[in-house]
Amino acid sequence: MLNRVVLVGRITKDPELRYTQTGIAVVGFTLAVNRPYADAQGERQADFIPCVAWRNQAENLAKHITQGALLGVEGRMQVRSYDTDQGKRYITEVVCDSVTFLSSKTEDTSTRNEEDDFFEATSKLSVEDDLPF
Repeated sequence: MLNRVVLVGRITKDPELRYTQTGIAVVGFTLAVNRPYADAQGERQADFIPCVAWRNQAENLAKHITQGALLGVEGRMQVRSYDTDQGKRYITEVVCDSVTFLSSKTEDTSTRNEEDDFFEATSKLSVEDDLPF
């Protein structure tokens, strides 16, 4: 069986570092990945893919990455579930095995303008999903 995911996209907001009850660092973030084609109006569409990184990788992301940064992510798809008052909820996300910073901090700030489709789309996005932790 094979479960591998490779993505290149921009992070939609600054990562927030959290710790589990046992002290393990975790960061959940959303990656905006452009589709390879435009819609009927000529606008590019993007997929917003939830990702999670653990331990040292999570701490590095929280310390060095800000909204709009270009990242390369390699990992695996994971589906998890939890129960709520409204019933069972399912979450599909990419669990990162490796995250590569594809732009430096100076490049990140210089590319944040109206011509940057990724930044324009993601700067307006506010993602606050219900997470069980």
